[in-house]
Amino acid sequence: MTSRMRPRWLHPMAWWAWALCLAAAATRVTNPLLLLLLIAAAAVVVAARKPDAPWGKSFEFFLILGGLIIGIRVVFQVLFGASTGNTVLVTLPGISLPTWMSGLRLGGPITLESLLGAFYDGLRLATIAIVIGAANSLASPGKLLKAMPAALYELGVSIVVALSFIPQLITDFVRIRDMRRLRGRNDRGMRGYVSLAIPVLAGALDRSINLAASMDSRGYGRVSNQSTSSRRIVVGLLMASIVLVMVGLYGLFTTAAHPFLGLPIVFMGLVAGGASLWRGSRERVRTVYRPDPWLLPEYLVTGSGLAVLGIFLWAELRVVVNIKLWEQLHPSLDSWPSLPLWGIAAFLIALIPAIASPRPPSNSSSARQTNEREVVSA
Repeated sequence: MTSRMRPRWLHPMAWWAWALCLAAAATRVTNPLLLLLLIAAAAVVVAARKPDAPWGKSFEFFLILGGLIIGIRVVFQVLFGASTGNTVLVTLPGISLPTWMSGLRLGGPITLESLLGAFYDGLRLATIAIVIGAANSLASPGKLLKAMPAALYELGVSIVVALSFIPQLITDFVRIRDMRRLRGRNDRGMRGYVSLAIPVLAGALDRSINLAASMDSRGYGRVSNQSTSSRRIVVGLLMASIVLVMVGLYGLFTTAAHPFLGLPIVFMGLVAGGASLWRGSRERVRTVYRPDPWLLPEYLVTGSGLAVLGIFLWAELRVVVNIKLWEQLHPSLDSWPSLPLWGIAAFLIALIPAIASPRPPSNSSSARQTNEREVVSA
């Protein structure tokens, strides 16, 4: 077996680039069939490459979160949203609101079209959350922190701790529940879940204290001497990058502007951000042991995400020439949405990481590799 086919960790930036591209593609459509295909692609890739690690068990949580997002969006539409369409399903008791609160209501008629519109919007938000959850399940938080630029290391620590909180909380919950079950304690119903709260929170507090001690012992936060002018240059470039990227993304993703109008602004923002990171990294004292390689699988995973985003942007650009594409991207509420061939092609391309990425090492293979390194060193 060649070294490229051996189980190894894929570079975390490749997973996040793939997931962010799918999330950006989801922002461009309200077609539920296309959104469900993006969710299915994320689920298939996670099922094929989910690691045997605590963070690998968090995808189910994001699926539940997506369902909650859809439910909350539909409930808000039923209670407060303005009714559109003529297909009245039920009429709730309503309260008259003043004219300055036009667009809102309390109760009143509930139409099928308004519920479908709320479902489409909620499904789009749920798709974004689920594909981001796929990256959270596939990428190792520790390796993501190691891949962070030196200028963003402190911010990266906060992000990684936040990303690893939910998987660790789920692991502690399952472990404590199994221990209480073996002791004959009640673990069902609201009373059983409340009794698990204190042990889970105590474990989280102990883990936070151990993390703080570990960071302190490793010299976290040390920096080299940095002049005031150099610090101001780094901060100025970073702020300019954030502003340019935000303005460019607004022009790129809003439906009122041409998508290519935002590309030059986004490019200038990325250049300013790269200059800020390069200048800031020179002032940071940080070393990396065994950096993760960027090989052909990383290029294939990142390229698949970019290709999916490119297909969705291409379809949006072709709306001016082919008006039918608008119905494929944003179907009307009084007809069944259609599934275009380019959507199926995007789905198949989004599945490339399930084949092109290497399998993550299991606990047994990791232990075997550790023993082999010890034997070689001895």
